Amino acid sequence: MAAAWLCFALVPARAGDAPAVAIAAEISAGPEGGTRLSVVLSRPVEARAFVMERPDRAIVDLPEVNFQLPPETGRRREGLVASFRYGLFAPGRSRIVIDLAQTATVARVATAPRQRDGATLLTIDLARTDRDSFRRAAVAPEPPAASKAVPANPGDTRPLVIVDAGHGGTDPGAIAANGAFEKDIVFGVARDLARRLEQGGRVRVRMTREGDVFVPLAERVRIAREAKADLFVSIHADSISAAPQVRGATIYTGSEKATDAESARLAERENKADQAAGADSAEGPGDVADILQELTLRETRSFSARFAHGLLGQLDRVMEMSAKPHREAGFRVLRSPDVPSVLVELGYLSSKHDLDLLLSEEWRSRVTARMAEAVETFFAGRVAPGFGPAFARRSAAMTAPVSP
Repeated sequence: MAAAWLCFALVPARAGDAPAVAIAAEISAGPEGGTRLSVVLSRPVEARAFVMERPDRAIVDLPEVNFQLPPETGRRREGLVASFRYGLFAPGRSRIVIDLAQTATVARVATAPRQRDGATLLTIDLARTDRDSFRRAAVAPEPPAASKAVPANPGDTRPLVIVDAGHGGTDPGAIAANGAFEKDIVFGVARDLARRLEQGGRVRVRMTREGDVFVPLAERVRIAREAKADLFVSIHADSISAAPQVRGATIYTGSEKATDAESARLAERENKADQAAGADSAEGPGDVADILQELTLRETRSFSARFAHGLLGQLDRVMEMSAKPHREAGFRVLRSPDVPSVLVELGYLSSKHDLDLLLSEEWRSRVTARMAEAVETFFAGRVAPGFGPAFARRSAAMTAPVSP
């Protein structure tokens, strides 16, 4: 049986060196009926490989690698490989996630200089195995390190807004027919929204990711809660390949029961983002434990719905909305019991019309302007200037009469 972990150590990068660059990758037949993944790198790196269950995957962990690969790389099924993806898994760490077509173990990981140009050829050999052997070899890797908390500025009492760009790093999200990744599209929108809000000066802003890096779902919620955020806005773009005629934006708020079957399926897909990145699906906030928490959750969801209504009114002016523009579903990133949260699906990558808009800077500018307006109106209409809803809720709790 193959070992659970296979490691190799090559010449590590010197301090200050740029990341190694991956310039090509391909799947081919391997020894003894196995399958080989070959990756061409600009220089040697350190790596380790292992397998995971539910779903069955092989994982290759690397130091930070700059993947400069064609958009279609990893989508073709070949031998033991159903598909593979790659990207930044955590600051300074990259990962290749191989979806297995059947149970297999990592039999060999090796590198060698390529004679014609001196590049490094990294090869990962997969070998067939039975379910019992695979289960014994499978491991549960450590989750990525938690983001460092941003120190609070006691003198800045403006509301804090968390802008969450969906997916990232090893989790590309939906993929358009032209090869565009959801993670890249929504990051551009999220970054523009954050800039507009910062320029407006009425709120503080933090993004859950500052680049193309994977952030676990529970970590996104933790960032908002530990920062005592006043609003959490998650930005996504859906895809329905079987229905390219479906288009339009939808705003979701959290609920244990989905508005409809389509919303339930979407939430289920989005909730598997950690698995797509090759990480454990750590749970977020647990079940409501007492009546006080239940009341807090109810109040938070009321605030969420109120913001969703205002956001819908703004977006409806500049973009087409779906047939049911405000829906509810059990998205894990919307489970914070004390931070009003919404998830915005900007459109469908499977719709050519929506995709053209999503890739348009002019359209994005109009949309983010309206989103920023909705955020500022939400705070201006509910609390005194300079204080967000988190402050208002805490103040109300301190001054409310105690029932006998």
